Amino acid sequence: MPVTLYDSRRKGLFPIEATPKVSLYSCGITPYDSAHLGHAFVYLVFDVLVRRLRDQGLETRLVRNVTDVDDDMLRKARSLNVHYLDLAAEQMGVFNTAMRSLGLLDVDAEPRATSAIPEILSLIEGAFDAGAAYSAGGAVYFEVSRFADFGDVSGYRRARMLELAAEHGGNIDDPHKRDPLDFVLWQPSLSDEPAWESRWGPGRPGWHIECSALALRELGETLDVHGGGRDLIFPHHECETAQSESVTKQPFVRHWLHVGLVGLDGVKMSKSLGNLVFVEDLIERSEASAVRLALLGQHYRQDWSWRDAMLDTAVARLATWRRVDGDDERVLEAVRRHLDNDLDTPGALSAIDDAVSQGRGVRSGAALLGIDV
Repeated sequence: MPVTLYDSRRKGLFPIEATPKVSLYSCGITPYDSAHLGHAFVYLVFDVLVRRLRDQGLETRLVRNVTDVDDDMLRKARSLNVHYLDLAAEQMGVFNTAMRSLGLLDVDAEPRATSAIPEILSLIEGAFDAGAAYSAGGAVYFEVSRFADFGDVSGYRRARMLELAAEHGGNIDDPHKRDPLDFVLWQPSLSDEPAWESRWGPGRPGWHIECSALALRELGETLDVHGGGRDLIFPHHECETAQSESVTKQPFVRHWLHVGLVGLDGVKMSKSLGNLVFVEDLIERSEASAVRLALLGQHYRQDWSWRDAMLDTAVARLATWRRVDGDDERVLEAVRRHLDNDLDTPGALSAIDDAVSQGRGVRSGAALLGIDV
């Protein structure tokens, strides 16, 4: 049976229409600071999905981008008086070490925004050719009214889209925009910022265009699975879809996968609030399998809040699993059934608990979740 996942655009459970090679794109980090547990949870979800797809005998290609040039990246580099690419290299080292420590499989490609400037410029040209882009005030904008399906990914009303655009730096009061929801494709650089030549003048890409350019370059015009945190549905994924489909005239994504937000003591984790938990700190307290076990106790679509007691519970749970020797194929089949049902990792863990209580070995079932017993 195919893996069935909730699709954010279609608002329901649908099977992944698997081909011999499943293409997946996960929005990656902006490496100006350490990635927190909310980021790690997203990448862990994609890791478990890839493990199950491979377990089914399918070939996968997972791409996770790096936003190494944007407002936040440049602002942080400026405050530290370092080159933005040096800051990116340092933080990517920290990030990759943490992901390996958590037992994540290597992604197939981890391309940087700065590697795709030619593709970005070509995509913007395509938007002009499609009649969906315009230049004003030294910048280039995508005109959302030219894309009839704008809003279909999120399903949000205009008022909500305006609210979220403002929250995420969309500058809805920009006087050069024809519509407050129009978004930047190319912008002039400040004097101390990196700039690339273009026919609209020297500048740098907007936020959304890099992911479209990288996804199209690495995976083709239509992706099997694309996603990230739930907070990326709008504006990021909405805008990605609009600009991509306007140019290619093809469906951009078959299946949208969005992961719930992680909080700390009931408040969403964010760098601005500073209420962060880091994978590397948890790994210092316990082994990777226990950390994975603690995280996989939450269903990927639900918002949830980290509590330190979760790790203590996971350590004890893992020790219980390890008291039973051997391996029972029925446990692996039970884990597979739960994963195929919207990546039900809490159900998979409960199935393993039940097997252990009956004295049945769980090694291969746990291994499918990336947990070493």
